[in-house]
Amino acid sequence: MPREPSSPRIAVWRKLERLGVARLGDGLVALPADARTREQFDRIAEEIGEAHGSATVWLAEPATLAQEREIAAAMREARAAEYRAVIDEATTTSAAGSPAERARVVRRLRNELRRIARRDFFPPRERDAARTTVQSLADDNAPSQMAEQEQS
Repeated sequence: MPREPSSPRIAVWRKLERLGVARLGDGLVALPADARTREQFDRIAEEIGEAHGSATVWLAEPATLAQEREIAAAMREARAAEYRAVIDEATTTSAAGSPAERARVVRRLRNELRRIARRDFFPPRERDAARTTVQSLADDNAPSQMAEQEQS
């Protein structure tokens, strides 16, 4: 894609990031092949063409099992970092904030967990810990919300 204007190029990279791609090289990304990812890649390739760039969607397999494991590990680690961020925020929020604020954070973190899950092709251990931590925050907040409602 042309360097200028930069906004179409940035938009494409953000869409690819939301898909959870593994960056293999300059302009080369990979995802596990399924109908959903293929459709999304095709759509992004069309957008690149509309922005006067070029894109080709290939179906390929790593040449070795070691390469496949390396790509999967990189994707797993990227999702693990996202889950750790959710855990950190849930842990920080549980110690502070009003019940209403904690309830807002729980809703936002649950939405974030859903977004991460859509690009989580090789789930790390942190996934279950993040879900448990957010649920624990929700459970801890439930008695506070009931007390607040009773007082109203």
